[in-house]
Amino acid sequence: MKTQRNVISAEMLARQEGYMEEAAELNAARGEPVYALVDTYGCQQNEADSEKLRGMLRRMGYTMTGDEAEADVIVINTCAVREHAEQRVLGNVGHLTHTKKNKPSQIICLCGCMMQEPGMAEKIRESYRHVSLVFGPHVLWRFPEYLLGLLRGGRRVFAVEPSDGVIAEGLPSARDSAVKAWLPIMYGCNNFCSYCIVPYVRGRERSRTPEEVLAEARDLAARGYKDITLLGQNVNSYGKDLDAGVDFADLIERINDIPGDFLIRFMTSHPKDAGEKLFSTMARCEKCARHIHLPFQSGSNRVLTAMNRRYTRESYLELVRLARSYMPDVVLTSDVIVGFPGETEEEFEDTLSLVREAEFDALFTFIFSPRTGTPAASMPDPFTRAEKQARFDRLVELQNSISEKKHLSYVGTTQRVLVDGRDGEYLTSRTSGGRLVRLAGGDELIGTFQEAAITGSNTWALYGQLCQEV
Repeated sequence: MKTQRNVISAEMLARQEGYMEEAAELNAARGEPVYALVDTYGCQQNEADSEKLRGMLRRMGYTMTGDEAEADVIVINTCAVREHAEQRVLGNVGHLTHTKKNKPSQIICLCGCMMQEPGMAEKIRESYRHVSLVFGPHVLWRFPEYLLGLLRGGRRVFAVEPSDGVIAEGLPSARDSAVKAWLPIMYGCNNFCSYCIVPYVRGRERSRTPEEVLAEARDLAARGYKDITLLGQNVNSYGKDLDAGVDFADLIERINDIPGDFLIRFMTSHPKDAGEKLFSTMARCEKCARHIHLPFQSGSNRVLTAMNRRYTRESYLELVRLARSYMPDVVLTSDVIVGFPGETEEEFEDTLSLVREAEFDALFTFIFSPRTGTPAASMPDPFTRAEKQARFDRLVELQNSISEKKHLSYVGTTQRVLVDGRDGEYLTSRTSGGRLVRLAGGDELIGTFQEAAITGSNTWALYGQLCQEV
């Protein structure tokens, strides 16, 4: 599906620059520090969007804070993929009536995918009157304009008009890490899986140009980022809407040619667009991490058809074999939904048998969550939540046993790891395949590659010792 790409012009973005400058002047005139908080729910794309929100807020004179009571502006970046996330958002927004009461000038903003759901903006308008600004992902680039209007005393803003989506280049970004960086290469989705709300709230697939992606990748490498993750709702369909002659595998190869010592990761792949060219490119590119996240969702062909996934159990397992033939050490992770409407016990057993055969390193497991407006939400669903929970628990138990066995096989090996942070007494680090390794050491190692001897493991992590200390 090729769609019209709506690229925001340099002139329109320059206006937003002007609004940021005006907001900064207004805030400076207050004669005291102003603070902003950005709270993020959902996927890595939302995290990347929040980095842009923080970048714009800093340009407008705000200092970031984690204290809701201190914040002059609160932005909640929402997720619509599962009902649980929505309930958490609404609960937290309701709680903000107290901070707003204590600080009447506080501006509360809601954005992200949840705001594009049918009826959600009206619900916020009527039931959460302390919220001043509501906007969807398609107009994130206009955030300075909306916020400046509120700073000037303007009325509440609800900017959630339906859209196929836009591309806005050059927005400022305040990244959360000095080691890891998100790099969006495309936005939106054309797949319309029957359970998924994403195409309805994030619009159609639209790719950034290779030149824009490569320029940002070069900048990240030059600034010392060691772990660069390419993002897209369906990342390996990159380039299908362009006439650039560059597909996702080509893009990986070009980023791999950028000077520097860094890892290339990507999320998330759709099995229908993965294949030999991608796997052979990953194997050939020394900077490409030996990890692929390849959601299978169900091991039943009938359920896969009902999900509109456009592959079969057999073709998925063939992809697994093909990936491992090119990269025997590849770490394979996946997503699976338990309790899709009408899924029988026998069909769930098909999922368990696929997990046994594929032997994933890790799984992200979910119980089906109906999303209003998707075909699956209206499908007959005779099974109870308790029955689905029992199946879910069996799946988790199976995968935990596989993960424990996989991790045990690392003990006694030496792994090159990127030290990326600290969690209590341990440094945290990641292998090329994304496996967590806990190490003893000083904070000066954060942001460096190290050789680690793996000395222990459990279901969720590895434990190691720096080779220079062995």
